[in-house]
Amino acid sequence: MNARTKLSRRVSDARSASPSGDDGGRAAVKPLSAQEPVIVSPSFPARPRPPKQKQNSALWRKYHAVIRGAYSVVLALVAWELIGRYALTSKLTFAPLSAVLVEFAKLWGTGELQRDIAVSFTALLLGFAIAAVVGIVIGSLCGVSEAIGEHLDPLINALYATPLVALSPILILVFGIGPASKVAIVFVLAVFPILINTTVGIKSADESLIEAARSFGASRLDVFWRVLLPSALPFVVAGLRLGIGKGLVGIFIGELFGAQDGVGYLISLSGQTFDIPGMFVGVLVLAAAGVLCTALFEYIERRIAPWRHFDLKA
Repeated sequence: MNARTKLSRRVSDARSASPSGDDGGRAAVKPLSAQEPVIVSPSFPARPRPPKQKQNSALWRKYHAVIRGAYSVVLALVAWELIGRYALTSKLTFAPLSAVLVEFAKLWGTGELQRDIAVSFTALLLGFAIAAVVGIVIGSLCGVSEAIGEHLDPLINALYATPLVALSPILILVFGIGPASKVAIVFVLAVFPILINTTVGIKSADESLIEAARSFGASRLDVFWRVLLPSALPFVVAGLRLGIGKGLVGIFIGELFGAQDGVGYLISLSGQTFDIPGMFVGVLVLAAAGVLCTALFEYIERRIAPWRHFDLKA
């Protein structure tokens, strides 16, 4: 064997022993059966979420005010019954709720209570309607015109600070004993909260909205109807809520001094004859009317200005 043959064998043996081989220096890959096994961790089922709380339900979000208010009313009625049964047991000073309900059913059966309710609330609605129109009109004028507001502000503040209940006998003497005097008393007591709230609402309108409307060529009347009045609506509704409460006080005062029928007359007559359950029947009717009217105006306010009602979330 010559030297050239021995050299070629040595080169071939070195190539076969090299880990790169003929694949351009690439590392040898182990077969799939020779690879190490892959450890897979077992999967656990997801933990179920707890059920949503009652506050998050759609029913609670929609009627939470009614539910909470109902709780308060029920607790007050239960306390009324317990106080009448075990604390104030004298029939000349207090009456439990059960006795008041019995008297309510008795008066309702005779038709006397329906007649008194019709007389009182007819005068209340008429006086309150006149007060709402006058209060909104004059309040809008005072809010729009600075000159009118400066002329009327002293008179409005003076009359609002005056105890108008003291003027009730004068109104009864002027209008006589009848529906006219009760309507006048309701009007006098209810008009000022509506007027003042309307004025404040008009003056609280956003000036940027007014300037934007004027930049598009809106007239003063357009600015009032499209900018000022919509901005003042929540204030107006708040004034109506205050006015209806004042009106209920007015209807009681008007029938207390001079009347021959009505819920106020029922309260006055029952008090004079020591008919405590009958007196509380009239009080309960006026209280229920106040709650219903206030809830109605609050619903109207939520519909026309929902941004004014929000709930702070924890």
